[in-house]
Amino acid sequence: MNLKFHLFIAFTISLVCVLGFGFVTLLISDHKIIDFDSDVIAAIQGLESPLLTKVMKFFTIIGSTLVVIILSLLLMFFLYKVLHHRLELILFISAITGSAVLNQILKQVFHRVRPNFHRLIDIGGYSYPSGHAMNAFTVYVIISFLLWRHIDNKWGRSLLIFFSVVMILAIGISRIYLGVHYPSDIIAGYLASGFWLTVAIWFFQFYKEKGYNKKYKREE
Repeated sequence: MNLKFHLFIAFTISLVCVLGFGFVTLLISDHKIIDFDSDVIAAIQGLESPLLTKVMKFFTIIGSTLVVIILSLLLMFFLYKVLHHRLELILFISAITGSAVLNQILKQVFHRVRPNFHRLIDIGGYSYPSGHAMNAFTVYVIISFLLWRHIDNKWGRSLLIFFSVVMILAIGISRIYLGVHYPSDIIAGYLASGFWLTVAIWFFQFYKEKGYNKKYKREE
């Protein structure tokens, strides 16, 4: 029953993410999201100030590939050496690697050019979906998932979720503020990462539950 419930939840979330990604892609191809992108960009970049630019550059660095690699290595060390959780380590590596590969595939499929107005940093490559958005969503969601069970109190768990949500949103917004992504790039990045994480976590839960069932039967 547990596996069926997990499968239902995973299927629902992944379906929502796929449909959402497809809907955003369709709006972009039909040029029906231009006004939305322009309005959000204008609102966010309208807040520009020297201090805010420094803050946004900081968050965009936090979401960069180099920082993601460093965070990944630290968490991998924690999972393997401190907690001795090899299965969780495999999940983490699969989630991060799969997200990065999926992002590059999608970028090559859609070939969307980055915004070319009021760009505060220089960067190359295609923009859809946002790699920073996918990095942030994948890293902080998977960290929350893996650390949740090791935090006993409600406040600690609430702080973990709050921190993850803030980091995911801040990194995404920083890319819009700096003029290197459309808002629809960010939304699509979250949805693509959400799909991949749902699939990865479900297989992880499926494998663990199968293992517990086998162990329980042997003990009987």
